[in-house]
Amino acid sequence: MVELPFRRTAPYTHDLMPCRSCGNTALDTIFSLGRIPLANALLTKEDLGRTEERFPLDLAFCPQCTLVQILETVPPEKLFRDYLYFSSFSDTILQHSEEHVKRLIENEDLGRSSLALEIGSNDGYLLQYFRKAGVPVLGVEPARNIAKAAEEKGIKTIPEFFTSDLAAMLPKADLVIANNVLAHVPDLNGFVAGIKMVLKPGGLATIEVPYVREMIERAEFDTIYHEHLSYFSITALDAIFARNDLVLDHVERLPVHGGSLRLFVRQEKRDRRSVEVLLREEEEWGVRWKRTYRLMGHRVIGIKTALCGLLEELKAEGNTLAGYGAAAKATILLNFFGIGAGILSFVADRSSQKQGRYIPGVRIPVVGWERLAEDRPDYVLLLAWNFADEVLRQQQEYRKRGGKFILPIPELRIV
Repeated sequence: MVELPFRRTAPYTHDLMPCRSCGNTALDTIFSLGRIPLANALLTKEDLGRTEERFPLDLAFCPQCTLVQILETVPPEKLFRDYLYFSSFSDTILQHSEEHVKRLIENEDLGRSSLALEIGSNDGYLLQYFRKAGVPVLGVEPARNIAKAAEEKGIKTIPEFFTSDLAAMLPKADLVIANNVLAHVPDLNGFVAGIKMVLKPGGLATIEVPYVREMIERAEFDTIYHEHLSYFSITALDAIFARNDLVLDHVERLPVHGGSLRLFVRQEKRDRRSVEVLLREEEEWGVRWKRTYRLMGHRVIGIKTALCGLLEELKAEGNTLAGYGAAAKATILLNFFGIGAGILSFVADRSSQKQGRYIPGVRIPVVGWERLAEDRPDYVLLLAWNFADEVLRQQQEYRKRGGKFILPIPELRIV
């Protein structure tokens, strides 16, 4: 009998941690991954002799405001001060960002007298396009190693966490950008209040977040890790902004990261038709019912059974197996599914910052992406499945020589 990944057979209420949005103390746990190492804490050789820290990873639903969130809050200093994710290593993200910047400059009439401020600006992957267009920029990035890389590109960057206290000291901006950072924030209301503080009258904030509906419907469980404290619906987001005197004015759905939302937030209402459409769709979908979210657990067990069975069968037939993409998703999937170095010989990755390290928990070595062409494993498990098109395009030579990729999510397939 396969057990579902819940702590108990029946739903239970967590009455210790209040909701990060509305403060409700009666949260319903909907999914548990057990105790998992920090997803981006890749190990060095020296770390292999030490015991790794593991933290509970339980997903909960707030029936009051509909925010989905994890119950454990790992201190941000531990997660982000020395970070290994550099956005510029992804061609997909660079193209996505350049197109967005061009559109913002045109639509918001930004120029040399404007200021574009990005929160969680990483290595300047996005702000560089504003700078090239002559728009002054300022980044806020708490990972000091990454902030240093941005400064070396000529992107002025403040190496601190964005808080309302910091916001009070920053210049007012015509445009505030926060892509894939809101989910990382322990104090959601303080963060959103800070955005309001730094926006000029008539200014715009654009925010991108993964969409919880896509995560649930596509069983994207490997999106759940300790950095991602919150998982957003439009219903939950609308409440957060309204509580802090901001208006969610427009929303767009994006394919990036397995399904995301791009939010346009202002100090005044302009045209909320796109928001109202999604609010109605979410009501029909069941955004306010915990049973909607619990369905993901059944699908995850099905994926686990199918994938582990396939890998064991391929291994038994004498095939060589490797992985691609030492992303946070890799740590979650490999640990939760119990796939270790006995199955995958290595995990290849394009980022030089990750090469030479080891996947947390399962301790599979991370190597350069050229190893696929050199070693030619028969099958490669594509752990960074959200960048599948980019990876498959880059690895055409490996595929021409007979190599095959296994995509685990949203459904198992071999290409």
